[in-house]
Amino acid sequence: MKAVAEISEVLQAQRKKLGLSQKDMLMRIGMSQQQYQKIESGSDMRLSTLLRILEGMNLELAILTREQAQGIDAVTSAHDDYNTPERDSIWSSVLDDLKDDQ
Repeated sequence: MKAVAEISEVLQAQRKKLGLSQKDMLMRIGMSQQQYQKIESGSDMRLSTLLRILEGMNLELAILTREQAQGIDAVTSAHDDYNTPERDSIWSSVLDDLKDDQ
């Protein structure tokens, strides 16, 4: 992700996937509907706010090198079929790269 708007889109999609309204965020993370609506509309936010939202929506923040992110993007967009040998090979390569970086 390269823009706040992309993060906002992910948050909105996850909220809807969980069947939550913006009003539900008060009980989930202690943030009013108005505050949360600003975030989903693309307003800039503090990292601590983002982490609180991610925790409340069962999401994780991962920081990757550009190369790692490109590898993951290639895997997720290259094939619609999840069970191809080529896809398995690409995933293995990406996971091996991540292990090497630790």
